[in-house]
Amino acid sequence: MTILMMVMGDGGPPPTARLVAKFAGGDPEDYAMPGMVLHILYGVIAGGVFAVGVPLLGLSLSSIVVAAGLGLIFGLVLMVGGMMFWMRMVIGMEPNRDMMMMFGTVHVVYGVVLGAFLGAGILA
Repeated sequence: MTILMMVMGDGGPPPTARLVAKFAGGDPEDYAMPGMVLHILYGVIAGGVFAVGVPLLGLSLSSIVVAAGLGLIFGLVLMVGGMMFWMRMVIGMEPNRDMMMMFGTVHVVYGVVLGAFLGAGILA
């Protein structure tokens, strides 16, 4: 998802670079790489939460279609959480329509691919 975000983005630093800059001080451009590393770390943690959390909720990841559907829902939750909480409340940015479309697309793709990957039983 991080790579897709880089390809679809506007060439500027990711929102996570703005988060790093907010706490470290300086310009988000100076923190593009740490921002991408932070974003990848978020993705790994979110994937683990999904893989462990879905079965704990009593749902099954044994069907690729069901798992991809659950991943779609998870991607939408990440999208809304990212836009409402991280971007607006924590970072204090007001994303434009293009950024929101890109942000939404990559998070939904992430969720579907994550669900399909787990549903395919590749890790089992």
